[in-house]
Amino acid sequence: MMMSLKKSSASLFMLMVGCSLFLIAGCKKYDEGPSISFRSRTERVANTWTVDNYKVNGTDLTSLISGYTETFTKSGGYSYNWGSESGTGTWRFQNNDEEIELTGIENQNNHRLYILKLEEKEFWYYYLEDGDRHEFHMIEN
Repeated sequence: MMMSLKKSSASLFMLMVGCSLFLIAGCKKYDEGPSISFRSRTERVANTWTVDNYKVNGTDLTSLISGYTETFTKSGGYSYNWGSESGTGTWRFQNNDEEIELTGIENQNNHRLYILKLEEKEFWYYYLEDGDRHEFHMIEN
């Protein structure tokens, strides 16, 4: 009887671990991760980011925007800087936190950033403009 109880307890424990892992894997918000984070999305995006990789329609054009940075603040402020070009505006999450809308940037249309990955030290997104997909892989500055 005691051996049967131990086997049942072990089986129940393994079932609970398996279900927990399944639920954690199902909580993944963005295609590229993370699976789980203890920091809020706002805390993760609020940072100064430097371009690590930039592609247009899959073609690597990173060398064309060397030194490009973007800053997102917790209060919704946004700025970018690239050599002598810079701008400011505001940002907010959209579509169940899967997108970011940038507004109020001088001489630019509003942009919708589609988040691919949002981690503490990496932020990947793309936006669409004139039928072209601009994909940015940003790293913490």
